[in-house]
Amino acid sequence: MQLDDLKSQVQDGTIDTVLLAFTDMQGRLQGKRLTAEFFLDSVVHHGAEGCNYLLAVDVDMNTVSGYAMSSWDLGYGDFEMKPDMDTLRLVPWHEGTALVVADLAWSDGNPVVASPRQILRRQIDRLAERGLSAYAGTELEFMVFRNTYEDAWRKAYRDLEPANYYNVDYSMIGTARVEPLVRRIRNAMAAAGMKVENAKGECNFGQHEINFLYGPVLETADNHSIYKTGAKEIAHQEGCAITYMAKFDEREGNSCHIHLSVRDGDGNSAWDDAFLAGQLACLQELTLFYAPNVNSYKRYVEGSFAPTAVAWGNDNRTCALRVVGHGTSKRLELRFPGADVNPYLALSAIIAAGLHGMDEGLELEPPFEGNAYESDKPRVPETLHEARARFADSAVARAALGDDVVDHYLNYADVELAAYNRAVTDWERFRGFERL
Repeated sequence: MQLDDLKSQVQDGTIDTVLLAFTDMQGRLQGKRLTAEFFLDSVVHHGAEGCNYLLAVDVDMNTVSGYAMSSWDLGYGDFEMKPDMDTLRLVPWHEGTALVVADLAWSDGNPVVASPRQILRRQIDRLAERGLSAYAGTELEFMVFRNTYEDAWRKAYRDLEPANYYNVDYSMIGTARVEPLVRRIRNAMAAAGMKVENAKGECNFGQHEINFLYGPVLETADNHSIYKTGAKEIAHQEGCAITYMAKFDEREGNSCHIHLSVRDGDGNSAWDDAFLAGQLACLQELTLFYAPNVNSYKRYVEGSFAPTAVAWGNDNRTCALRVVGHGTSKRLELRFPGADVNPYLALSAIIAAGLHGMDEGLELEPPFEGNAYESDKPRVPETLHEARARFADSAVARAALGDDVVDHYLNYADVELAAYNRAVTDWERFRGFERL
């Protein structure tokens, strides 16, 4: 949607609300619902304010200590949400509503460097300095339950009713059971300007996936966040609930496979073995941007289609990195992230790792053949604690992202770990209530 389109639809009463949103550290859309007239009169040119604590809270939106950019001592001031008008679109699942994605800036106009969108912009600029650009597609898996979010909360997320009671991977019968919901999501996202490719079933009970056409990495990250939010909102409207937890139960987890290719200034493939070698060299130390939560690490189980070995292979799904396609379509598939990933951070890490490989002229090892789960290859970090330590020591992360960004997301990990260490789980009660 162009600005003139918005103006005409506001004038004729078709649109009355504009959502101004950005993606926070947890990968969620945050922002304001603005009257369309106020958006046109003021926000288009001057932006809108938001409390800077939005990039300094935990998952429950609690204010926490340790962030240099936002605290009680600093008064929890504002940053500015500046609309990126290239992202303006309709929101078909809400009546009379449009949405625009914001970049974050301080009052002096300087960017908020810890903002996920700004982090990715910096990596895009680093590619551009070399005459390169990146294109990506993200494949989000999710689980559908025939419970509302409120019902799931009241049931403490136990005994929920999955949309399917068996493995429906590629099953036409199984996917037909949820087609009314998934079809509505597909069509809504297409009407919001996304290029939908397909939907398919997955392995866990009630697990499905919707895939979109690849695009420039910033556009892909924007669409990822909007789609994820929209799918949850549509599910709620249909009396269902969707979860993107990396690991909901002991069966298969929800992945987010990321396909990425690099092109030169003429739009031709700029495949470079050193770019792929950089992924292998940096995967362990950049894991925090691929697996940001305690639950993320529950996915990494041998024989589960979630990788445990730092290896690459040609069309080999047992490796963390799978190379697919040929010619202009040749690309890497990072199979490591879960569906809880922040797409801006994951894409930033892939680019940073690839540029490290190119700048250092890293040599790519031969492709792995066979079952990487049973190999002697290095293993992916098994816990958030390990990933946090590797990220803290990463010279690549500090050089590519900057100390401010690294320290900000180290604190994110500290907050998550502290919350987990305080929690008492059902597993502990069942294990210890009587028998210990």
